[in-house]
Amino acid sequence: MRYYATASGPRVREAIRAGHLAMIATPASGNIIPAGVDWCADNGCFNPDRYPGDAAYLRWLSRRADRANRCAFATAPDVVADATATLRRSEPMLGEIRAAGYPAALVAQDGLEAFAVPWHAIDALFIGGSTAWKLGPDAAHLAGQARRRGLWVHMGRVNSLRRLRHATAIGCHSADGTHLAFGPDQNLPKLLGWLQTVNDP
Repeated sequence: MRYYATASGPRVREAIRAGHLAMIATPASGNIIPAGVDWCADNGCFNPDRYPGDAAYLRWLSRRADRANRCAFATAPDVVADATATLRRSEPMLGEIRAAGYPAALVAQDGLEAFAVPWHAIDALFIGGSTAWKLGPDAAHLAGQARRRGLWVHMGRVNSLRRLRHATAIGCHSADGTHLAFGPDQNLPKLLGWLQTVNDP
């Protein structure tokens, strides 16, 4: 299990540079992505006011193309807890993200199990959605389908050991969360301990 963290403070940035954590970046975060670190690109649509729009998002990715080889995925724009709206919004962008040199991720939202997932157009599945859905059987089933296809599986909003264990149990390769954004110096050792627990049981 790999954890993608916001670069919150010098100790977290050092843990990212040392490879203990990876980095998650969004257009709105303003964080520099250091050379040689593993990272992922998130669109920021969880807060609609933080998404710059499709054209600006693609420009943001293109300006970081020299870092794309260390990027696990870049998420296509989504709509929280709404698979119908997410597919409508994401599908035109998946090819654009790949054309920019990035693995394209579809953010799985509530109800995706009822649709034909465009597996051929994605390189990663990002488990989003409401808390109840993402921790339920439909999200777990989709994660299993993605793993069987050799795709990267990621879960967002993982801020406890219990949820990190769940993400690991359903086959996620990685997770992210805001745990380090609040008291990074105090919470960094705790998070690293969680990772040791799930990675070396």
